[in-house]
Amino acid sequence: MISKPFAVDSALAADALDRQELAAAATGDRAAFERLYRRYFARLSRFLRRFNRSPELIEDVVNKTLWVVWNRASEFRGEAKVSTWIMGIAYRTLLKALRDAEPLSASEPTGNTAGGDSHHVDPLARSDPRPEQELRDWLAKGLQRLPEDLRMTLELAYFLGLSCAEIGQVMGCAEGTVKARMFNARLRLRNLMPALGGLDASSDGALRNQQG
Repeated sequence: MISKPFAVDSALAADALDRQELAAAATGDRAAFERLYRRYFARLSRFLRRFNRSPELIEDVVNKTLWVVWNRASEFRGEAKVSTWIMGIAYRTLLKALRDAEPLSASEPTGNTAGGDSHHVDPLARSDPRPEQELRDWLAKGLQRLPEDLRMTLELAYFLGLSCAEIGQVMGCAEGTVKARMFNARLRLRNLMPALGGLDASSDGALRNQQG
């Protein structure tokens, strides 16, 4: 088991490396940018796959995101982690792509369908014992029914482990707005419990513990 201090040190080291590569890319260093590209392509693809299953759209959004990173590397001010800054660009690029594609696929949901996708494997759907597995299954169903902003907030918090401040930086909103969305999302999920399998209050408590 990885200790928390070690994990924190690793995250700081990763961000320091990202900052070094981004600073070099800002001067036109293509090799530095290519290293960033390789490091983030799969990571961004996994992130975007939580919101859309189209491989073509995901690849297009990732490439557009990293193109923006290359062109705007000099604009990074260091107020957030590089990964948070890049995730924010990916988030805004994804929203634009979904809006542009909406007239062509208005009848198709952007997330997982209620029936599931035989080719989509949720990274949280492991062979864990109940009630943890039951809670994960319930969350996956519930997230499909939330508005986009609430769903994205919970995805960033629970599945990417971002803080409220980092989520605000990604989504371009105040930390207080993030907290309000978290509260509203939890309330909606709790009200959906009976329709999503009848989980009891202990499951809601587990959700509270995850947020806390």
